[in-house]
Amino acid sequence: MFGSKKGSDYSQVNLDDFSDNSSNDGDDFVRSSIRNQQELMKKQDEGLDMLSESVARLGEHAMGISDELGQQNQMLDAMETDLDTASEELDLVTRKTNELIRSAGGKKNCILIASLCLVALVLFFLLLYV
Repeated sequence: MFGSKKGSDYSQVNLDDFSDNSSNDGDDFVRSSIRNQQELMKKQDEGLDMLSESVARLGEHAMGISDELGQQNQMLDAMETDLDTASEELDLVTRKTNELIRSAGGKKNCILIASLCLVALVLFFLLLYV
């Protein structure tokens, strides 16, 4: 049935017969679209490169800040140790001073000695200016 006829009425169709030069317009559109897409991708790549550089700089700044904080923490720890040592020494001096005051007769003797020193100082200035 199909193809049994030797002389077929069918002939090859030429595609140019159906074209109204729209294929050139289609090719131009495709080329233009591809070019626009490539330009867009190039702009995006440039933007990503700038973003990458910014992120790298930000990372360097963050590392610098981290190093600085580490150094300052070490200094604060050293200062805290020094402060603890000074506080302990001050407590020791305060205890020894209190023991000295008790062994010297209490506060009365200290007040008496301070008063006598003040009187001696006043007399010394009076002798110089009179």
